Amino acid sequence: MGLVQKLIKRLPSTPSPPPLDDLSSQKDHVIPKLAFFKRRIRLKGNSKISVPLGVVLLFPCIVIILILILILVHPSSPGTIFIPAGAPPAIRKISEEHDKVFVTGCLEPQTNGPRANAALVVLARNSELQGVIQSIKSMERHFNRWFHYPYVFLNDGDFNTTFKETILNYTSSPVEFGKIDPDMWGYPDWANVDVAREGIRKQGDKAIMYGGMESYHHMCRFYSGFFYKHELLLKYDWYWRVEPDIKYFCDLTYDPFIHMERAKKTYGFTIAVKELKETVPNIFRYASAYKRLNNLTSKSLWEMFADSAEVPKLPLDDDPKYKPPLPEEILSTEAGQGGLPDVDPEAMEGEVYNMCHFWSNFEIARLDWFRGKEYNDFFDMMDRSGGFWMERWGDAPIHSLAAGALLSPKDIHYFRDIGYRHTTIEHCPANAPGNRQLDRPPFLEMTTKDEKKRIEEDEYWETWDSVKENGVGCRCKCDTDIVDVEGKLGSCMAEWVNVAGGWASA
Repeated sequence: MGLVQKLIKRLPSTPSPPPLDDLSSQKDHVIPKLAFFKRRIRLKGNSKISVPLGVVLLFPCIVIILILILILVHPSSPGTIFIPAGAPPAIRKISEEHDKVFVTGCLEPQTNGPRANAALVVLARNSELQGVIQSIKSMERHFNRWFHYPYVFLNDGDFNTTFKETILNYTSSPVEFGKIDPDMWGYPDWANVDVAREGIRKQGDKAIMYGGMESYHHMCRFYSGFFYKHELLLKYDWYWRVEPDIKYFCDLTYDPFIHMERAKKTYGFTIAVKELKETVPNIFRYASAYKRLNNLTSKSLWEMFADSAEVPKLPLDDDPKYKPPLPEEILSTEAGQGGLPDVDPEAMEGEVYNMCHFWSNFEIARLDWFRGKEYNDFFDMMDRSGGFWMERWGDAPIHSLAAGALLSPKDIHYFRDIGYRHTTIEHCPANAPGNRQLDRPPFLEMTTKDEKKRIEEDEYWETWDSVKENGVGCRCKCDTDIVDVEGKLGSCMAEWVNVAGGWASA
């Protein structure tokens, strides 16, 4: 019993409620703390007008919050990089002076309408089969199940039976498989192969992206000057480039080829970004030289890719402190010390390359433009420079600089309504508002053997992102792990908008 009593004594006792007088005393202690913010401050020393101190402290906080909100939502502000990954950027309308979205929102697909003489072109190897399957499934789900355009698969080797049979299971459209001739893939006869391979090896040593991969250099050269000459493409007027491991986010319920023809467009893109400077250090010299040698005047698209170089400030003769140097003084001066001002080594004709280009792993274009004399003269000059192996020139800047030299903004179409992702770059538009979102017909492709998984795949696309003012997409459902390129540093959207007529006023 004594042990129990000892334990009870050690237990913490419940404190008794304080008397009412103590509660009143505690309240008196709290009120003075809050009363500090109620103190009134006169606006001027002898003014009768006063405001609570709390209001004075709160006002600048509200102003700062409003400024931050304006920075974050403004589309041309660098603050847009702080928008959470996957959130669509604020949608601003682009001037329709030279180009406009073909269809805002969804249409009922014209499955029996006219078709263009066009093909979907895929350059791939047998080892890329899984990535090609992903691309074909996405293309069929979002576009080609309605329009059934043919596929042309190209390879620098032979497609094996597994590759061919698998692809045929994923589409009901016509499919052709072709091999690239050696004269379209590899080094030309006039090139010094040892020197070219040494150039590629050095790029690998410098860790230039893809610079040390010989096959990558061949691929860029092929897509720059030869794909349109392949025998399987000679019968077509249009092509849509399809890469392995791509993804589409929106339903395309109209025929882009027909709309490009009607609008007299030549080239279409969905992403424009900046190139890695170390891959193309001399490309602009040759492109600018081609333009100069052929007496080409800009049709206003060149300005998307060229910025004005800073003009060196020359010494003024009327400056009382200026003394022109004597010839021997110039010769004895160390390089960069005195004498004439430094000249930008990258400037050509008063311009420098701003690294912008249309990201050509998605492009829809007229093949007769690529086959034309002007484009091929441009490619031949670029090719003879050796830049496809001494540097790592991609087909994207080649196509873009050729377009800048030869085309005008009205010849270009920005497929703002096509949601597209390749690697870690995506463009995914907001959905169009109003009644422009139509019910989506299911797409239960039969290559997925597990019926439950097949249904789940399609059900994912049954719900789409919310609509937004000035949105243009049809049933878009964007990936949320990366930021849309329109609101990202490195985008060339501002450069495109400048040549396309600017932002719309309303």
